[in-house]
Amino acid sequence: MDITIRPEAPHEHRTVEELIRAAFWNLYVPGCDEHYLAHIMRSHPDFCHDLNFVAEVNGAIAGSIMYTRSRLIGTGAERLETVTFGPLSVLPAYQRKGIGSALIRHTLPLVKAAGYHAVIIYGNPSNYVSSGFIGSSSFGIGSPEGAFPTALLVLPLSDTLRSSRGWKFYQSSVFEYSKTDAEEYDTQFPPMEKRHQPSQEVFAILSRSFVQ
Repeated sequence: MDITIRPEAPHEHRTVEELIRAAFWNLYVPGCDEHYLAHIMRSHPDFCHDLNFVAEVNGAIAGSIMYTRSRLIGTGAERLETVTFGPLSVLPAYQRKGIGSALIRHTLPLVKAAGYHAVIIYGNPSNYVSSGFIGSSSFGIGSPEGAFPTALLVLPLSDTLRSSRGWKFYQSSVFEYSKTDAEEYDTQFPPMEKRHQPSQEVFAILSRSFVQ
């Protein structure tokens, strides 16, 4: 399968949001909000326009990756600039075929060249350790509350992370969106059935688990 990765064009916003909706629908919760997140992310000051890419298969968009700026704050108020990707989306028919990994591999050199110290995400470890991500507790990187979520994963791009400074991770404020606004935005798309499925319980377990 030939995969072509290129920047997203402005006229493709709706197509990409439809892709994201299809990729995440009923995955973590009945329905999804990720397409609304993508919609508001593009106009947010933390959005990394130069890291916004799509993957084409046979001339049609099959995947997408979007990044926002994030940061680490140390115990002495030291600050390190990082980035977070998400949504990382692949159409259901093309999942588990290497498209998501290809999008990560394509963008990582650009992230490093831009001077960011790490890529930090919340995700299922089984999906990302093969791309080099490590549990955040290995670097002493915790949540703003000082805990070490199992789902908080780090791909280091700088030796600075190895210093023991009690890092706390802060993602972009774009993730603090209104669920009501997300539901309203979803009404602009064709109806899809909301239902429960096992992946939602996996997500719930990971969301509540921490490394001691």
